[in-house]
This record gives sequence, C-alpha cells and structure tokens, in this order.
Amino acid sequence: SSKTFWTTTGMFPQELIIGFPKCVKINKVAIQCYLVRTLRIERSTSKDPVGFEQCVEKDLQHREGQLQMEEFPLPEFQATYLRFIIKSAFDHFVSVHRVMAEGS
Repeated sequence: SSKTFWTTTGMFPQELIIGFPKCVKINKVAIQCYLVRTLRIERSTSKDPVGFEQCVEKDLQHREGQLQMEEFPLPEFQATYLRFIIKSAFDHFVSVHRVMAEGS
C-alpha cells in the first residue's frame, strides 16, 4: 500500500526480510526509501530465512525532502527470501515505502 511504510528504530544496521511463497527468478529489484545512506540486498533460496548471500551493496544519494528511488538490475537469480540491510543512514530514522522485485 502506498499509504504505509516501514521505519527503523534508530540504530544501525537494520534489516527487512521479504519472503515469497516459493523460490522465484528475479532480475531487478527497486526500492523507494528515505534517508538511507548504505543499502545491501541479500538473497536466500532456503525454505527458511537463513543462509543469505550478498547480491549488491550501494551508497545512495541524499535527496533532501524527497524519497530515494533506486533500481538494482541484477543478473537473473533465484530467491525465496530477500533481505534488505540498511547499514547506515543520513539521520537516526529512515523509512522504506516500497519494494519491488521483477522476474518470474
């Protein structure tokens, strides 16, 4: 829902895990967030959210008063879970407004 968002509790790193009903193929991940400085995306193909491996890590640009919109084109891979780790931020609290994964 565009009317909801997830926010951190003020300490870093913070993580958000998204699970899919089954293992899926993903070729692009996009995120809308606010005040995130360094973001890492990891994946797991396990039945449970364990055994994550890093896909990408990026420093995001600060956009005063605006949402950060970042796309991560990735070589096609499989995942049952995606873990988004906010390693650092431009403020004590950040928010994630939308996460999109494209693939099949």
